[in-house]
Amino acid sequence: MALSNASVSLRVLARLLSYPDAALRGDLSDMHEALHADKTVMPGRLAELDALMATLKNGDSLENEADYVEMFDRGRATSLHLFEHVHGDSRDRGPAMIDLAQTYEKAGLYIGPGEMPDYLPVVLEFVSTQPPKEARAFLGEMAHIFNSIFSALQQRESAYASVLGALLELAGETAHAVKVTPDEPIDAAWEEPVVFDGCSTKGQAKPGQAQPIHFVKNEALNAKAKTAATQGVSL
Repeated sequence: MALSNASVSLRVLARLLSYPDAALRGDLSDMHEALHADKTVMPGRLAELDALMATLKNGDSLENEADYVEMFDRGRATSLHLFEHVHGDSRDRGPAMIDLAQTYEKAGLYIGPGEMPDYLPVVLEFVSTQPPKEARAFLGEMAHIFNSIFSALQQRESAYASVLGALLELAGETAHAVKVTPDEPIDAAWEEPVVFDGCSTKGQAKPGQAQPIHFVKNEALNAKAKTAATQGVSL
């Protein structure tokens, strides 16, 4: 499917991936109308997006907000920060962020305060401003990440999987399941590294075996103590 008229659809999809607050709920009717008028999303996928928008509009707002946080903010597999899937916490992430921000600036676009350049809704806003050929190519470069997030969302039976499926199809790709690396437990991810581990044998030359303790005299301290004793000074 060509991206000849997909700029509006891309902006709607970007908005759908944003936090479902009162402002978003107030825009859902217009988003629904715009998505149907754009006619770039496949009918089957469009029906799934309609169901997602209906849930966000008519469902319990607090529950929808909590589900969003649980889905996208508590784990790497479904993170909407794309470099999380590519660089993780490595040093390469910073330079990649700078390069992406500079790509936006060359196009005359600047991200707002507190926004990260690799946040998918921000990426889609940028792509929506590009000519169809360039937009499709840009999305295609990220297709493997979209498929990974799509698969993770499907595993969790999330309706948001339809948004990633639509993005893949707009890029000329086919949404399909891929192997998803399970997230480590949240407690383990935030666990503080051990600084002092009591009498643990970790790091010893012969762990698990008795280790002798050697006391070494400090000659300088002994000399100071003798001098103090001679002068009647207590240490």
